[in-house]
Amino acid sequence: MKKPSSSRSGDIIPLKEGLEALVRAYRLQGKLNEVTVVSSWERVMGKAVALKTQEVYVNKGRLFVRLSSAPLKHELLMAKTRVAELINAEVGETVIHEVIFL
Repeated sequence: MKKPSSSRSGDIIPLKEGLEALVRAYRLQGKLNEVTVVSSWERVMGKAVALKTQEVYVNKGRLFVRLSSAPLKHELLMAKTRVAELINAEVGETVIHEVIFL
């Protein structure tokens, strides 16, 4: 007599697929993307900009960045669409529609 198997091949799914299904089920993708934007700020903008950044947060598709340097703020204001493109490219989808420097 053959012993019944404790795991069926139909029940096993890769970890990545399981996590993606969980994120979809709880509708967490939007929030996960926002957290990815904030955590990737230094990597995308560089160490020099990150050192002068006091606060970064996302609210309703807008990226808010508080800077401690007025000249840097002015320079980034001139390139705000490029900043949004870089951030969205890092995340892999359009998360940020507007960048606001405080």
